[in-house]
Amino acid sequence: MAYVQQARSTADAATHARAETALRKSLALQPADNFAAETGMGALEAARHRFAQALTWARRATASNPYSAPAQGVLADALTQLGRYEDSYAAVQRMTDLRPDSSALARASYSWELRGDTKRARDLMSRSLQAAGTPAEKAFALTHLATLALESGHPRTALGLAGSGLTALPGDAALLEARARAHTALGHHEQAVTDFTAAIAAAPLPQYLLGLGDLQTSLGHPERAEQQYDVLRAQEKLREATGGVADVDGILFEADHGNPGTAVTMGRAALRLRPFIAVHDAMAWALHRAGRDTEAIAQADLALAQGTVSAPFHYHRALINEALGRTGAARTDLGRALDTDPHFHPVDAPRARAALSRIEAAR
Repeated sequence: MAYVQQARSTADAATHARAETALRKSLALQPADNFAAETGMGALEAARHRFAQALTWARRATASNPYSAPAQGVLADALTQLGRYEDSYAAVQRMTDLRPDSSALARASYSWELRGDTKRARDLMSRSLQAAGTPAEKAFALTHLATLALESGHPRTALGLAGSGLTALPGDAALLEARARAHTALGHHEQAVTDFTAAIAAAPLPQYLLGLGDLQTSLGHPERAEQQYDVLRAQEKLREATGGVADVDGILFEADHGNPGTAVTMGRAALRLRPFIAVHDAMAWALHRAGRDTEAIAQADLALAQGTVSAPFHYHRALINEALGRTGAARTDLGRALDTDPHFHPVDAPRARAALSRIEAAR
């Protein structure tokens, strides 16, 4: 489990193999009722984004020990990413009933965030922070509190939360990214570049590379942006060579900076394995960029079907609606995006304002 956690924080896939070796040895030594190793295998498969396999292991773990809160947590994670939201909420409730610790409260927070209740999500994540027993748990809670603040249009609050987290866990990549996004929203571009660069040095995850690349694009530095995009392209080639399936950031990147048709193919493969709201949004955007807006709007609606409050999701649906000639719906979605977070993206937020002005001028 330490290897699984290390892989999450460093993006080093080699630690997944070490984790699997240890877990399978445990299962070989104790094949029956080894709920700890079964839970570990579920967490490992979830970390690899193999959510159907994660669900299988989580079911084995909960059958071996119905009173294991961590097993219920892995079950909830798998169900969420497989788009089985009501079942996932029930698993989160069982986990919280069994042991309302920091991990359970964090999952409860996310379940309400998905349903669009940002206040309840924030309150539960604050309780998760209070219950945190390790620096890693504290950093996780502060990262997500900062993200909730950012995505609600409160970058100064996010900046303070991320800074507090980095005091507890210096060099944490997720906290550095949260602080970079807060600096970006506040116009502190030099600090944002510094934090994104540090996050990438700690863990070169696609969302960090894309975040820095898009920031450099917005600052009029295309060569610097391409440096980040080139690393992303190399990562995608490695993924293809190893038979992996693209994640959300890879699909969005390909749609905007590569071949939209390829992005559609990537999105379709991702949806087969992970019919989650963020994948529906990425698929919607890929279809839009490929000129297939009638198909795109169905995916965009699925991305927002749970009531999730997301400025990027509303922005994507707005431009799809505009392309379909539904200017009223486009205007509503653009207003929601900018009301939710006027600085949601260094490139797309200005485009959203321009699109809203364009629609208003045509009325």
